[in-house]
Amino acid sequence: MTAEQLVLVGGLWLDAAAWDEVVADLTKQGRDVVAVRLPVHAGATLADQAAAVLAAVDAAPGRSVVVGHSAASTLAWLAADARPDRVAKVAMIGGWPRAGGQTYGDFFAIKDGEMPFPGWAEFEADAADLDAAARAAFTAAAVAVPEHVATGVVTYTDERRYDVPVVLICPEFTPEQAREWLAAGDLPELTPVKNLDTVDIDSGHWPMLTSPAELAGLIAAL
Repeated sequence: MTAEQLVLVGGLWLDAAAWDEVVADLTKQGRDVVAVRLPVHAGATLADQAAAVLAAVDAAPGRSVVVGHSAASTLAWLAADARPDRVAKVAMIGGWPRAGGQTYGDFFAIKDGEMPFPGWAEFEADAADLDAAARAAFTAAAVAVPEHVATGVVTYTDERRYDVPVVLICPEFTPEQAREWLAAGDLPELTPVKNLDTVDIDSGHWPMLTSPAELAGLIAAL
């Protein structure tokens, strides 16, 4: 049986190149892997980005495992909602999906039609494993999020998404914390999921940059 395609979706401010080392490692393992290039042109919308993920899923000969990082956990979950028969599993790294009716990711100031990277003061607790050089490289490569992506309203249509297995990969928080949030009802889109697992990774919020080999191993095991 053909192994599932792996579809990797980066979070806010990341382009597909952020996955390069992970993709290289998975490719050496013989895996079929695609890092999605999300549209970030002026005027791009949340629907445009969701469509880019679906295009990767639809192009696969079989089913896909969709991996979303941080805010893009929502994009991965939207793919499961739109293609519950084509998405074999969803993995969410350092994040979880927004609930229906919420905005996608307008967490920081929007200026001139986009939400730029706000700087490291907002992420000190999450970026302890990024040294000065890595932070400078991240900042230089950061892609501003189009306003209509950040402010796009999340809409789900198919409850069969809850039949799709989910794995939470936990970087700057622990699996135990994730379970506590689930039990408290703080992750409402994941509460109805019938098959949910948690996996730990010893890293900050961006393991594709700081622990790519370990992350690739976890993704391959999905």
